[in-house]
Amino acid sequence: MLVYLIKRVLATVPVVLTVAVLVFGLLRLSPGDPALILAGDSATEAQLQELRQHMGLDRPITAQFGIWATQVLRGDLGVSLHSGTSVTSMISSRIGPSLALALCTIVFSTLVAVPLGAYAAWRRGSRIDRAIMALSVVGFSVPVFVTGYALILLFAMQWGWLPVQGYKPLSAGVFEFARHLALPTLALSTGFIALIARIARSSILETMNEDYIRTARAKGITEGTVLISHALRNAAVPIITIIGISVALLISGVVVTESVFNLPGLGRLVVESVLARDYPLIQGLILLFSLLYIGINLTIDLLYSVFDPRIRY
Repeated sequence: MLVYLIKRVLATVPVVLTVAVLVFGLLRLSPGDPALILAGDSATEAQLQELRQHMGLDRPITAQFGIWATQVLRGDLGVSLHSGTSVTSMISSRIGPSLALALCTIVFSTLVAVPLGAYAAWRRGSRIDRAIMALSVVGFSVPVFVTGYALILLFAMQWGWLPVQGYKPLSAGVFEFARHLALPTLALSTGFIALIARIARSSILETMNEDYIRTARAKGITEGTVLISHALRNAAVPIITIIGISVALLISGVVVTESVFNLPGLGRLVVESVLARDYPLIQGLILLFSLLYIGINLTIDLLYSVFDPRIRY
């Protein structure tokens, strides 16, 4: 296990390097001049040239990448072109709402979707099974922002139960924290609940046809015990895989959801940095998301052997 872990960690190095090169190159080759955006349309050519020299944009792209890569290896993601503050400090100040939303979403989605999928598999072919699968199709098909606006209209504007937008940290109280994250979590969870529930149902149905399930039933074990202790545990590997993929997909979902509900997280920061063409901030955010994605995949691989002891590395 340790050797496998070390090999996987080392294998992430060229992946991160490739991502860094691609992001750096695409941003630099895209149309638009960050110096012009920063200085404004009224700036003279001399002012623009001075600003480009100050920002290092007059150097060759390879030299710019070398300087940036050296700083990253030292833990320095650079300075924002617009705010003049450290990229690391900007990310750390915004990561709290995003982590809270992502954690609440994946926990809520898993707690709802896995029992739904298991119950649908247990009642295969019934009206409840068909209803759950139909709702899954609808939930997976509707975009996040449509679900978000519908929830705002219903729960916030018509009934007044929950706030429309904003974020309260956990230090402000559990109740306020939950109230402000309830609607974003519901909106973002809809698609993931549908996806996980369908995979859980299919995986459990496949497991229910195995010989050891028939043996357990022949021993007189109750159907609930067979479903939970035997079928669900042995169907866990595909379910864990789709949950891990869902966590990775949260990266894109958080961007839309935070914009709809005006949450001061990394999603809003991504939109702001792209609109402002803030190169250091964009690069720092994409590197962070890439590392999170790689870490999630590594965690999924390690969890396989926990739920299925037959898997060895």
